Amino acid sequence: MAEVLLFHHACGLTAGVREFAATLEAAGHTVHAPDLYDGHVFDNLPDGVAYAEKAGFGTFVEGGKAAALDLPAGLVYVGFSLGVLPAQSLAQTREGARGAVLIDACAPVAEFGEAWPQGVPVQVHGMEADEIFAGEGDLDAARALVGSAADAELFLYPGDRHNFADPSLPSYDRAAAGLLTERVLAFLDRLT
Repeated sequence: MAEVLLFHHACGLTAGVREFAATLEAAGHTVHAPDLYDGHVFDNLPDGVAYAEKAGFGTFVEGGKAAALDLPAGLVYVGFSLGVLPAQSLAQTREGARGAVLIDACAPVAEFGEAWPQGVPVQVHGMEADEIFAGEGDLDAARALVGSAADAELFLYPGDRHNFADPSLPSYDRAAAGLLTERVLAFLDRLT
């Protein structure tokens, strides 16, 4: 089975992110879900983003790299929204990455290297009318990534919610989250 390093979104390591990790574990995968907010959890995106901005987004990425140091190289990196930054960074720069799943966000590949690494499959998931994902350039970055990488998929879901896969937040969309989970589990199974 796959070994996954899962990074939370700007609201922190919420009950919903923990539930997603538990779902992957119930399917037989090993999941590491570090708390990059030192126990701080927010019930709305503006408060979570304010906390991340105060700490610095670079600090969040560095915290993700530090979380990977004592783990084996052959990981699948999964990130929700803000957590995509460390997940994508590690998938592109850490030797031995097995795959990446980027949810609600995607940075331009050039942010972390010249090209997406060969042999590292990737999935990107987001809502087609999410003002953050679709309106702030992440969707364009995802389309560019899928157009340039050999094994890349982009899944768009109807709706305009950010963090739609977290059942502990008001933005949760049960149908879209269920489909996302099915797709992620199939992706992980393919990598084992």
